[in-house]
Amino acid sequence: MRSSITLFAFVAALLVMAGGAAAQPPRAPLPLEPAGAMGEAIFPAFEGWYRNEDGTSTILLGYYNRNDHPVDVAVGDGNRIEPGGPDHGQPSHFLPGRAWGVFTITVPEDFGDQTFTWTVSVNNQQSEVSFWLNPSYYVDPFLNRANGNMPPRLRISDDEMHGPPVTGISATLEATVGEPLELAASVQDVPLTNPPPPRANRRPRPEVVLTWRLYRGPADVTFDTGAEEEPENGRHEFEDVAGGDTITWVTFAEPGEYRLMATANDISGNGGGGDQCCWTTGYVDITVR
Repeated sequence: MRSSITLFAFVAALLVMAGGAAAQPPRAPLPLEPAGAMGEAIFPAFEGWYRNEDGTSTILLGYYNRNDHPVDVAVGDGNRIEPGGPDHGQPSHFLPGRAWGVFTITVPEDFGDQTFTWTVSVNNQQSEVSFWLNPSYYVDPFLNRANGNMPPRLRISDDEMHGPPVTGISATLEATVGEPLELAASVQDVPLTNPPPPRANRRPRPEVVLTWRLYRGPADVTFDTGAEEEPENGRHEFEDVAGGDTITWVTFAEPGEYRLMATANDISGNGGGGDQCCWTTGYVDITVR
């Protein structure tokens, strides 16, 4: 199962002790150990890879932040992908918990058996994952053949996306510190040919969910969806696969260059329940003055 492989990809990541006489050796968490509150590691995750029609291949990556709060790690020595880095489009704002397939790296047809390494150092703990076109990690993020599921369609500005974040930046905007900026997006899906059974004793998942999150930036941001409950969570829920249009307001407290991430999930949930299908991700870059 792809879910069992990817679930432990980050746990199997190489841990290297940070330098310095006062440094404490990092350790991998035990298999059933609960996540900590603070001072924990962030584990890069190699989700898988797939072929493109033009002969190139795309590598899908995520992470597991064991802290119960977001952690910022600037792209550089503490957050690097090599060779050719340190910047390969990875996040610098790490949300708590498991984040599935948040960015991709596309490699040429002749990439062969070359290897990348993503290193994240935080709280005196350095974690690494090496990844390549490993046949065991081949995935199809555009179709779950078991139930016919496909990723929702996400539209930001004039850019329509379907699947992993491979289409670049959907929009480039400008904003002013302290003044809300409007983010318009729409999402829609199609019914499953073989839907999963209802979740026992749990709230049914919405048919489609669109969520905005900070991906990169010098400071945290505030979202407002206008919802009656938790409007600040950047989340829009739809009870019908037809989805719809959304408006979200984002406010910045500090100037700088920001990147926001919009993710459309269907009834399969985050990370497709570990199956690497089906969700859609897009980015918006914003210059704040």
